[in-house]
Amino acid sequence: MDSIFILLMVLIMIASILLVIIVMAQNPKGGGLSSTFGGASSAQFGVQRTNDFMEKATWTLGGTIIVLILLSVVITGKPSAAPVPVPASKEAPAKQSAVPANSTAPATTPVQTPAPTK
Repeated sequence: MDSIFILLMVLIMIASILLVIIVMAQNPKGGGLSSTFGGASSAQFGVQRTNDFMEKATWTLGGTIIVLILLSVVITGKPSAAPVPVPASKEAPAKQSAVPANSTAPATTPVQTPAPTK
C-alpha cells in the first residue's frame, strides 16, 4: 500500500506543478500565451484556439488532481488486516483465595463439644 500511496502523491505533485504553470501562463485580460506570438502570427494561429486549450488543460488538470486525491483516500483509508493491539488493563489483579475455586476442599468434620454436665 505504501508504494501505491507514494505513486499517487507523485502524480498529484506533477499535476499540481503543471496546473500552476498553465495558470501562470494565462493572462486574466485575455492576452496570456496567445499574446506572446505577436500580431501577425496570432491572426494565423488564432487567439481563440490557444485560450480554449489553456482552459481545457486547466479544467482537466484540476479534475485529475481531485480524482487522484479521492483515489488515494479510498485506497489508503482502509484499515489494515493486522489486528490492533488492545492496551493492557491498568487495574490490579483480583485477589485470589488460598483455596482455588475449582478444586474441592477436603471435607472437615465438625468438632463435637461435650454436653454440659450438671
